[in-house]
Amino acid sequence: MARPGSLSAENLCRRSAADWPDFETTDDLTDLPGGLGQARAEEALRFALAMRQPGYHVFVLGEAGTGRHAVALRLLREFAQQREIPPDLCYLHDFDNPQRPRLLKLPAGRGSVLRSQMQTFITDLGPAIEAALEADPHRERVDALQEAHKSREEKALREIGEACAAEGISLLQTPEGFVFAPTANGEAMSPDAFEALSAEAREAIEEKVARWSEQLSDLLDDFPGWRKALQESVKRASRDALGPAITHLMRPLRATYAELPEVLRFLDAVGRDVLKNAAEQDIAEDEDEAADDGGQRFHRYQVKLLVDHASTQGAPIVYEDNPAFGNLIGRVEFIAQMGVLMTHFNLIRAGALHRACGGYLVVDADRLLTQPFAWEGLKRALRAREIRIEPPAEAQGWTNVQMLEPEPVPCDVKVILVGDRELFYLLTENDPDFPELFKVAADFDDDMPRTDALTIQYVRLLATLARASDLLPVNREGLARMVEEGARLAEDAGRLSLQTRHLADLLREADYHARQAGLTVVDARQIDAAIAARTRRFGRYSERVLESMLDGTTLISTEGSRCGQVNGLVIVEIAGEQFGHPVRITATAHLGEGDVVDIERETELGGAIHSKGVLILSAFLAARYARHQPLSLAASLVFEQSYGPVEGDSASLAELCSLLSALAQAPIRQCFAVTGSVNQFGEVQAIGGVNEKIEGFFQLCRSRGLTGEQGVLIPAASVRQLMLRDEVVEAVRAGRFHVFPVSNVDEAIALLTGMEAGAPDAKGILPRGSVNHRVAEALAVMTSAKHAADQNGGRKPRHRRREEE
Repeated sequence: MARPGSLSAENLCRRSAADWPDFETTDDLTDLPGGLGQARAEEALRFALAMRQPGYHVFVLGEAGTGRHAVALRLLREFAQQREIPPDLCYLHDFDNPQRPRLLKLPAGRGSVLRSQMQTFITDLGPAIEAALEADPHRERVDALQEAHKSREEKALREIGEACAAEGISLLQTPEGFVFAPTANGEAMSPDAFEALSAEAREAIEEKVARWSEQLSDLLDDFPGWRKALQESVKRASRDALGPAITHLMRPLRATYAELPEVLRFLDAVGRDVLKNAAEQDIAEDEDEAADDGGQRFHRYQVKLLVDHASTQGAPIVYEDNPAFGNLIGRVEFIAQMGVLMTHFNLIRAGALHRACGGYLVVDADRLLTQPFAWEGLKRALRAREIRIEPPAEAQGWTNVQMLEPEPVPCDVKVILVGDRELFYLLTENDPDFPELFKVAADFDDDMPRTDALTIQYVRLLATLARASDLLPVNREGLARMVEEGARLAEDAGRLSLQTRHLADLLREADYHARQAGLTVVDARQIDAAIAARTRRFGRYSERVLESMLDGTTLISTEGSRCGQVNGLVIVEIAGEQFGHPVRITATAHLGEGDVVDIERETELGGAIHSKGVLILSAFLAARYARHQPLSLAASLVFEQSYGPVEGDSASLAELCSLLSALAQAPIRQCFAVTGSVNQFGEVQAIGGVNEKIEGFFQLCRSRGLTGEQGVLIPAASVRQLMLRDEVVEAVRAGRFHVFPVSNVDEAIALLTGMEAGAPDAKGILPRGSVNHRVAEALAVMTSAKHAADQNGGRKPRHRRREEE
């Protein structure tokens, strides 16, 4: 039976009635057509997706597990179906500037067709060239040209030989080249015979040789020009032979792409390059290049299909789970040949931005920001509205490899970043580009009101989650238990958590227990079993804490009374799981200068919010008890046997009560634990984790034996948050445990000490013997003692004088 002032069992957990009409299990419920409880976020997303102006990219913010990705992807699919399929993106070799591959856009699906057709063209090109150049008419024409050239050279040399022979000089061909020699009787004159001639005869011969040598030199100088003319003639003949063959090969391509001028220009360039290289007898060189290039003889005629939308329906939706710089912006790969890194346009790789062109790109913000250069690369693409494949600016110059500079791709992409609120606020405050590029914030709620109408929708959400994972149907009782768990997750009996990830996990684990038991329907017992199993899996640390209290290692009293000592309650979070346990808080007070020392803060174990709570506590003391006199005490507060950081102000009520107990020398009953924060007026304020805190103290009391005296004091404002486990509710119903709501510190100290707190009457006089009267009296005594010590005959104490000196 509940004690006066304590809460009844009905107030400790708001049950969900399993009397919904029209269905028995989740199989009878239809899926939700849209989201639930995220109207604000969906409105923002729809606005951002419909806005076509630059800079209206969207940041989806909220807690993980609230369905941010699912809702965003559902809306993206809805919008994507209404948009046109974007064109295929291809890169082509630029014959005028090989280092700058050209971009080619083709209607969706035609990029792969062109690539296949060009590959077929390349396959047929080699045999066609060989056949055309080896054809008899062409070979005969080339042979005739070469024979004519040879005859022309021989005729010119013969004419010089005959002319010089008439003057007694013969033209001889030696391994070293052509030479002139004097003749006698039709034979070349020997050196001895030449030397036997008179000086005048030798001089005349030498003049003739010089003159004819000059003429021969002029003739030999003409030979390269004749050979060049021969080469031009052969090239012309080769082009004439190849022209029909190339035209024949390209006729189907030209007919297929007659309406695409860019493709026709590419085919013209390919035809010119084929004729040029074949006519120059560059086939051997091409073969060497192909060998270096993996056996692709005419690789520069290929089509690099960067993005293929042949199977895309509507606008593309791309989710990049590894947003590294190259995966976002694209990259140019290299191959090693003879120890040297080489590249060409066929080694260009598309990034997520390329695949999302004309559609939507979804990226997790935290993953993006952990990748070097990725965030800056994304911003640069969005600002310039073009995707330029190049290494990040910070990496330029790291290598001496000649880089390709592909033509930039227009960046028509709507980017959706998904992250938490803290990251959104940090980017907004510290990155000036962020608000300019991501003008829309879609803020996802963590919970929603628990009304009857919304509870029905919540049940349909649970049914949708169960069906999405192909789980056993859940009956009414199981769904009611899930609704109660949703309220507990929301830490508010009047709200329901939208942490769909946690809810889906709980349904999957309950499905496991049902299948293990051979059941075909999940009910409340399997839900409870899944909750208990999860608690046990993460319960090692909480069990060790409880054991240390039971064996006396950690000193926590649950019976008796003591001045300046109270059981506070704390929350510990490990791997996303929370549990509460009691902690001893003690206070001491003596004559001093009005300081309240927070030992946790002094040892740098207390956080800022905890220190703030202690300062508020000090302000309350001064405002209530020292309005007309100085506060002449020195007090200290500490969390006993606490060896880690302490944060939060939820223990400030317990700290204040322990300090009042120490001042009033009013023992606090140790069968109680306290949680709550206070303001400067002594009002008790709501705190978080109230369910786990109550259950943590209940576990200790139950392990030692419930006496019917134990209980927990909580803020009255936190009563609406109560969704306690059945074991606590039943103990309260049986009168073996109690939960007391308090609104101010006077109610708390009265419950803890069993004494009247004491309210001043119309004249401001406190009831004698009350806690407040005893505190005021103790402070007055301290003030008098302090005043007397300060007077001390008008002299300061010796130790004070020495310190000042």
